[in-house]
Amino acid sequence: MSLIKKAFTALYPEKEFNYISKIKYSGKFSDFNANIRRQGNFIEIGLSKKWKDIGEEIKIGLIQHLLMRMFKQKKSTLYTELYESFVRNLSKYTPITKTDPMLKESFDRVNIKYFNELMDLPNLRFGQASIRQLGAYNYHNDTITISTILKDDLNILDYVMYHELLHKKESFQSKNGQLRYHTTQFKALEKQFENWQEIEAKIKQLVRKKKVKKNFIKNFFPL
Repeated sequence: MSLIKKAFTALYPEKEFNYISKIKYSGKFSDFNANIRRQGNFIEIGLSKKWKDIGEEIKIGLIQHLLMRMFKQKKSTLYTELYESFVRNLSKYTPITKTDPMLKESFDRVNIKYFNELMDLPNLRFGQASIRQLGAYNYHNDTITISTILKDDLNILDYVMYHELLHKKESFQSKNGQLRYHTTQFKALEKQFENWQEIEAKIKQLVRKKKVKKNFIKNFFPL
């Protein structure tokens, strides 16, 4: 029995598995990433090569998460719980290979002031000049990625760094197979950042300013 069929049958025991299925491991994915696509009765799941040596039960949990996303249903199983526990603990075994000096200084400031220097250093990198996503924490490879538009404002940079470190510290909660990242506890901790309301206002101004500049370039210097 294929792994996808096992995951489907355990997730939906009342349904028949009427699909042709395939798992494809690829080096194009970032660490422990995955996706799912369906065309008619064909289901293909793409997995990072990092998944090859991981136990079957954890992979079944991952596949069940992908199936629930595809079928837009929420459910919790022993397998999904095993997968979620695995993801929560990945940062303990992830090597630190990317440490941008500017972001390391931000991490140190935030770690000293808000975490009593108890946070372990994650991978730190600048991404694109995004105004839609100022920061992101990837649980799969213990990496914080920050938009380059924050390089000119250290207060905002530290605030976004704090936000992403909270994701690393607080992890996520799961209910019926749905992962929740911005919990009530998370939002309460976020407001402990000094002058957070002023910084939120500055972020809105910065994003608005960048949008205006972007639209100006688009309208007057079309590609």
